[in-house]
Amino acid sequence: MSQHDPKWGRRGNDGPPDLDELFRKLNQKLARLLGAKPSGKAPEPRMAFKGGIGAALGVVVALWLASGFYVVDAREEGVVLRLGSYHHTTQAGLQWHLPYPFEKVEIVNLTEVRSIEVGYRSSAKNRVPEESLMLTEDQNIIDVQLSVQYDVQDAKAFLFNNAAADRDAKDIVKQAAETAIREIVGRNKVDFVLNEGRAQIAAESQRLIQSAVDRYALGVRIAKVNINDVQPPEQVQAAFEDAVKAGQDKDKLRNEGLAYANDVVPKAQGLAARLTEEAEAYKQRAVSRAEGDAARFKQVLSEYNKAPKVMRDRLYFDMMQQIMTSSSKVLVDQKGGNNLLYLPLDKLIQSTSPGNGLPASTAAPSHAESALPSSPASPPREGRDVTRGRDMFGAER
Repeated sequence: MSQHDPKWGRRGNDGPPDLDELFRKLNQKLARLLGAKPSGKAPEPRMAFKGGIGAALGVVVALWLASGFYVVDAREEGVVLRLGSYHHTTQAGLQWHLPYPFEKVEIVNLTEVRSIEVGYRSSAKNRVPEESLMLTEDQNIIDVQLSVQYDVQDAKAFLFNNAAADRDAKDIVKQAAETAIREIVGRNKVDFVLNEGRAQIAAESQRLIQSAVDRYALGVRIAKVNINDVQPPEQVQAAFEDAVKAGQDKDKLRNEGLAYANDVVPKAQGLAARLTEEAEAYKQRAVSRAEGDAARFKQVLSEYNKAPKVMRDRLYFDMMQQIMTSSSKVLVDQKGGNNLLYLPLDKLIQSTSPGNGLPASTAAPSHAESALPSSPASPPREGRDVTRGRDMFGAER
């Protein structure tokens, strides 16, 4: 078969396919894909081949440029790397960078809260003794489990100051957490760590961890430190529980004592204040009475100096009146006799009261006569002289 055989170029069993025909069909398909209108005249095979290659290259270039578009979420930041070095940081929205291999972008989530565990894994039962066992200030071993939560604040520092970004950041934060918690526990006693010091230890640990990661410029912020569990080792846990119960009993008894003191002390203070006020009142009253008696004595003395006999009689009568009003019986010593005259004043008062129905002038003598002793009565003048005796100044009447 010659080269000018009309059957040349058609697929057959006796020869290869016609390449020009294949290129022509390929160009027609590409033209239809690109929206070109078909012409009545068939293009030259070599020109059609060049046009197809150009169109294919254009499509490839367009797809390559389109691969540079990316979207950054509101919670993220995009870090653009040009030839492996930091170029710039992009914010939220539709962004574009030079396609691979010139530039690439790393998307960093700023709001994602990352967490590490110290002393345990996944649950409190999976303990890691080499991380959780610590020594307190009073030489006691204690088991502390905590978790640290952190997020990213600086995407550039987070990517470029860590060899493997998130993995190395976790390792550094974990090591800083172990160092901080061991330092704080070592400065406090075991009772403080076990009981009332958890919140203070967590706050101080957060401050120390943040200070450590800032020195490494990791670009992360320590959001929270949680002290999940603090307890003594299992070997001495029973002894620690007994010590805790003893401490609770101590607090209970102390509170009861304080309650009793709060009940008794105010009462005692009130009683002391009342006694103090009464003593002060008695003092004022005694002083005032003494001052009044002194003033009265001075007045009486001045009058006594003017008329001694009259004043003695007056003082005697006043004293007798004061004594007789508080006495219901009077014994009169008769002058020169061996018997006493008994005057039952209470009976006389009862007999002369208006309820008896007898006149006072009649009832008094009869009652007095029945009460008088059998001895002869002395004259009234003698009895009066005897009862008068001596005055308050010791002078004879």
